[in-house]
Amino acid sequence: MVRYRRNRFSGGTYFFTVTLRDRRSDLLVRHVDLLRMSWRSARARIPHDVLAAVVMPDHLHAVLRMHDGADDYSRLWQDIKKGFSRRLGCVGPSPWQSRFWEHTIRNEADLRAHVDYVHFNPVKHGYAASVAEWPFSSFHQYVRDGVLPMDWGAESATVAIPIAGEA
Repeated sequence: MVRYRRNRFSGGTYFFTVTLRDRRSDLLVRHVDLLRMSWRSARARIPHDVLAAVVMPDHLHAVLRMHDGADDYSRLWQDIKKGFSRRLGCVGPSPWQSRFWEHTIRNEADLRAHVDYVHFNPVKHGYAASVAEWPFSSFHQYVRDGVLPMDWGAESATVAIPIAGEA
């Protein structure tokens, strides 16, 4: 078995891509309520903040700031995947790919670029003509909080989100 080396540091901020095995599936958006329940349950065990997230039909992207001291995001994704599969009533193989992709956020510019990437992803994949049209995105919270305008993404725009420990 291959042992993956993951970059971890206490209180780190990370970008993730988590994918279903069947890339033609729409399971995640059809059952987004089960995904949300699974994520809430996992969050109670592995503390973290969701800085940005988007759920696509066959994959999701998230920018998370870990608060568990060990930055055990592998356990977090394992809990979310297991919880979703169990709530879905899966018998047999998991609908998820066994691994996930992770990137350590290094500074505010890197954070801004990844949050923008998350929010623009439904447009990039052709699921929406505008960022505001896609319902399964933290973009709508950014609009409610006054951080981004509703028409964000129509032209180049950025958002400043402070990294823990930076002024």
